[in-house]
Amino acid sequence: MITANDQRSWFQQLLAQAGPDLPGSDLAWLAQARDTARQAVSELAIPHRKQEAWRYTSIDGLLKNRFESAADASAALRALTVDDCVLPALDSYRLVLVNGRCVAHLSSVEALPAGVTLGSLRTALTSDPGLLATWFGQTANHTEHVFTALNTALVNDGVFIHVANGVALDRPLEVVYLSVTDTDAIMIQPRNLVVLEAGASATLVERCIGSGQSPYFHNNLTEIAVGEGAALHHYRLQDESRSAYHLSSLYLSQAGHSHYHGTALAFGGAWARTDYNVSFRQEGAECTLNGLYTAGDKQLTDLHLNVQHSVPGCASRERFKGILYGRGRAVFDGRILVEKQAQRSDAFLSNDNLMLTRDAEVDTKPQLEIYANDVKCSHGTTVGQLDPQQVFYLRSRGIDEAAARRMLCLGFAGEILDSIGVQPLREHVADKLAQTLNDVVVSQE
Repeated sequence: MITANDQRSWFQQLLAQAGPDLPGSDLAWLAQARDTARQAVSELAIPHRKQEAWRYTSIDGLLKNRFESAADASAALRALTVDDCVLPALDSYRLVLVNGRCVAHLSSVEALPAGVTLGSLRTALTSDPGLLATWFGQTANHTEHVFTALNTALVNDGVFIHVANGVALDRPLEVVYLSVTDTDAIMIQPRNLVVLEAGASATLVERCIGSGQSPYFHNNLTEIAVGEGAALHHYRLQDESRSAYHLSSLYLSQAGHSHYHGTALAFGGAWARTDYNVSFRQEGAECTLNGLYTAGDKQLTDLHLNVQHSVPGCASRERFKGILYGRGRAVFDGRILVEKQAQRSDAFLSNDNLMLTRDAEVDTKPQLEIYANDVKCSHGTTVGQLDPQQVFYLRSRGIDEAAARRMLCLGFAGEILDSIGVQPLREHVADKLAQTLNDVVVSQE
């Protein structure tokens, strides 16, 4: 058992690795944020099973590893090519981070239209610190929980995206987080800031991928501000190494009549958790969150939603589906809060899970917390197995049992797959899911 002192020591050891090369040390606002976060790491409660948000998700496995801050990845870079990072047929403006640091020769940002920034946060701290200061920390609370504070205290690099007023991008923005490990257990902490000014529109594709057998910890924190009348389609694919620990914390703030459409796709990692925190700042905003996840042997996949309706006349839609097999475990905790003043709120939340084996497990808890009286809100969840009658029907048409089961699983996931508006990504995810299902069938034969 890991003692409380050992847990605290784990975080302090990571803080002690902060070297003199952290960027922006001359910026007063960043230095203050770092100092506040460092203090918070020392004082905040460390997640444990008695906390409702961590009731089903232990961090003991994470704390048993001793991670070092990712060093210069120059040795790994020599063996990498653009083909290691791209999706075939995806025509995008691309930014690649290797072990948490932006890599220019693998990226493709030269032809960005006027009014659009896609680049390194570390570089922006030198080239445009004033703009960063305007938005940094405006949606994410540096002292909300210990992993957020840890990311802020050690801000080094990440992604800075800014789309000016009224600019509509003609191609997706693509961000690739590539983790390359050999023998050392490393910690990777991208800090990302995405800002769409009023009337802007963009599509953002993020992919987290990894290679190597050594464990690593990807602690990703992203702040997103969507301005009045702006629209962002945001796709996130988590396909980390099976040795990885992955934690993504997303903080979304929406102005009036803005639109955010997010899709979370979680397939990789030994331990993976994604937290969405959504807040509406003005009336008329709409947020749609879709998700598809799989979990197999030695995998835990965890998704948490915290959607806050604090102003009138906003709408949110959340639909998540999971496919579990082997001894895989999944956690889904979705919470929608409708405050007293948020009249005319419209909210819907659902979570459906398909269990392919008896040893798989899911803990699902959709929640509505409503204090207003003029609302339209509903939620629900299902957990079940493949319908034997549907399998029998397909077999009676000459389809073997393995193919029938795969077809039914793909049909179950089809609603989420169809919501992916970027065709190369949709095809990649469908192929990934089909291969996973094929491996499951083979292992059960």
